Amino acid sequence: MHTTIGGKSMKRYGNLYTKIYDMENLKLAHKNARKGKGWYKEVKLVNANEEYYLKKLQESLVNKTYQTSEYETFLKKDGEKEREIYKLPYFPDRICQWAIMRVIEPILINNFTKDTYSAIPGRGIHQVVKRIRGYYKEVDGKQVYVPGIFMKDPYGTQYTLKFDIKKYYPSIDHDILKAKYRRIFKDDDLLWLLDEIIDSTPGGVGIPIGNYLSQYSGNFYLSSFDHWIKEVKKVKYYFRYMDDIVIFGSNKEELHKLRLDIEEYLRDELKLKIKENWQVFPTFIRGVDFVGYRFFFDYTLLRKSTCKNFKKKMNKIKKKCFSGEQMNYSEWCSINSYKGWLMWCDSYRLSKKYIEPIQPFADEYYEKYVKRKVD
Repeated sequence: MHTTIGGKSMKRYGNLYTKIYDMENLKLAHKNARKGKGWYKEVKLVNANEEYYLKKLQESLVNKTYQTSEYETFLKKDGEKEREIYKLPYFPDRICQWAIMRVIEPILINNFTKDTYSAIPGRGIHQVVKRIRGYYKEVDGKQVYVPGIFMKDPYGTQYTLKFDIKKYYPSIDHDILKAKYRRIFKDDDLLWLLDEIIDSTPGGVGIPIGNYLSQYSGNFYLSSFDHWIKEVKKVKYYFRYMDDIVIFGSNKEELHKLRLDIEEYLRDELKLKIKENWQVFPTFIRGVDFVGYRFFFDYTLLRKSTCKNFKKKMNKIKKKCFSGEQMNYSEWCSINSYKGWLMWCDSYRLSKKYIEPIQPFADEYYEKYVKRKVD
């Protein structure tokens, strides 16, 4: 059976629920869910009696008695924003959601356009950077530059429409999300389980930030919008990183008109609103602040807030190391994480001033503690 999205026929999938509670899938879900969390008390508990706990989860799925546990909520600072995070117990909920995603993830990814990023394997921030600014790749032993869209089409990218969705996760409508899942799945048992998790937050609106399933549901909720933008509105340069959206064009009046059409679509089809701080501006004069970077025509910088945090963190580690103290694992990870960020922008001076002085200490830490553990 097929349905349509963006005017195109789309296959509906069935016979998936039994794959979710298959014991081999539950074991792999537990293995995935516990990565980096082996020291958690509840993970150790499941590890100590894996067969018992996974059998218990399997029975609750087979008998359809599974219920989402009570959420633990807390506030987390994300830049200048403060978000309410919802946390579920490791057992049974996180294992269960991993078991679901191991089965339905490929189907959801197949439904996304290539312009959708965030929470998709192989489609993170740096894939956005590569498409916008270009990158080098090796061809016959030589480094060859592959130009990004700015270099390829400076005329077609000279103006930018930038916006994000107002209170995105808390605004996702349960009925619309469930209807969307019904367009691609025809397995009633799977739909029961998805409904159970979606409706685990009361009020019929909002999905919890922090849920593994929520990452994909959040992406999937806007997938019809992605198809509409590309296939109906014929937008050539469109980038969506969850609910942060950038569109490039050659005419600012057309971008203003498109913004009005977008507002209407989001309101009527998805019950969403654009934040009031939307902008249309000349791309290369101001630069585009997106996914942690500022993109200009022929160079790319770190976002100001990211750069500020980077300098503060590196100076703190430098002071500690130069006073004779040993850096810790978290600090070693921070250095490597920021080096990853710097790789994708014009950062020679930043690396020289902030990374180079502490690199010997990071190398020493690696040899003493990290390499030994790996070996």
